[in-house]
Amino acid sequence: MVILGIETSCDETAAAVVDAERRILGEVVLSQLEEHRPFGGIVPEVAARSHLQHIDRLVAEAMKRAGLGFHQLDAVAATGGPGLIGGVIVGVMTGKALALASGKPFLAVNHLEGHALTARLTHGIDFPYLLLLASGGHCQLLAVEGVGRYTRLGTTIDDAAGEAFDKVAKMAGLGYPGGPLVEQAARVGDPARFTLPRPMKGKPGCDFSFSGLKNATRLLIESLPKPLSTQDGADVCAAFQIAVADSIADRTRRAIRDFKTRWPTGRHLVVAGGVAANTLLRQTLIRLGNDGGLEFLAPPLSLCTDNAAMIAWAGLERFRLGLVDGLDFAPRPRWPLDPHAKKVGFAGVKA
Repeated sequence: MVILGIETSCDETAAAVVDAERRILGEVVLSQLEEHRPFGGIVPEVAARSHLQHIDRLVAEAMKRAGLGFHQLDAVAATGGPGLIGGVIVGVMTGKALALASGKPFLAVNHLEGHALTARLTHGIDFPYLLLLASGGHCQLLAVEGVGRYTRLGTTIDDAAGEAFDKVAKMAGLGYPGGPLVEQAARVGDPARFTLPRPMKGKPGCDFSFSGLKNATRLLIESLPKPLSTQDGADVCAAFQIAVADSIADRTRRAIRDFKTRWPTGRHLVVAGGVAANTLLRQTLIRLGNDGGLEFLAPPLSLCTDNAAMIAWAGLERFRLGLVDGLDFAPRPRWPLDPHAKKVGFAGVKA
């Protein structure tokens, strides 16, 4: 079984071919980083136009690397949401056109499910498992019970962790994208010099909040001499990064206890999404998993950020269960993994 996957939900244009033996036969990812850098963040219209300009070429290149023709595919999968709707439309329409032209089934994949199932592509683990999904737009704790079966244990009630990293980097004059730049600066910083809050720490439940921490960091930066010195900036980044890690650790620790009670056969703690690339967070989660009796797993860094291999794999998992979509599928800017979870306000509506 061989599936072509297409990913265009944000600022990476990607195509990949994956088979049932968990092999990535061909993969191409084109970053739009340089196109958005002058704006200090992602511009949806610029992203959509770039997807439209490059998607055909990237699909052709992924198929060439796989050494396959379209007639050898079993199905075509594309991210159907959530994401920037202009980019999602480009990917969905491309996927539908390829499926129609080649006479293959079409699969609309939830982008978050792509992240959620990546550990099964890379490590072949069994259900259920506990997932921390942390990216620029999402921060959630989920029990992954099966394909299309998710129970949300916690979500952000305002900002996502990745968004907070980007804003702090901008305030500190580091540039874009923020996550890697904050981590790099924090390596030479003193995390004990400044004290920042740990949002939600000790409170019931497993929800996150990063808006207050982001604002506290802004006030701290404004209180320091200008222009911000390299050492002051490094110390701010170190204090911010450890505050994020501590907050996520507290929420995840509670989720592990809940997960072990409700899904006692689960054996893994998985992290996915772009924030999963942060070294301090990974080290923190490894300790949490060990303490809680769960084995920690993280996909390779290239599969933590947005990519099409995860979309192809999620499509393959769905195709094996007969979960195909019609060509009348409508792209979705919002698409929760757990539609029955309690609604939350502000940025949490993206959960």
